[in-house]
Amino acid sequence: MTAGLVWNYLNTNGPATTLKLKSALGISNSQLHLALGWLARENKIEITQLKHTCRISLGQ
Repeated sequence: MTAGLVWNYLNTNGPATTLKLKSALGISNSQLHLALGWLARENKIEITQLKHTCRISLGQ
C-alpha cells in the first residue's frame, strides 16, 4: 500500500517535500496524492504549504 510506504519513509527520514517523496519512492503524482489524502484523513500527517510545494511530516 502506497500510504504505508509514505508513512514509513517519513518515519525513517523525517519531513519531506512532495517532490522528494515522489522521487524517493518512485511513485506517480496520482499515487502520492491518493496516499497523502488517506494519511491526512486519518490524521497521520501534517501538510505545510511552502512557496511552490508542500512539506509533509508525521502528525503529532
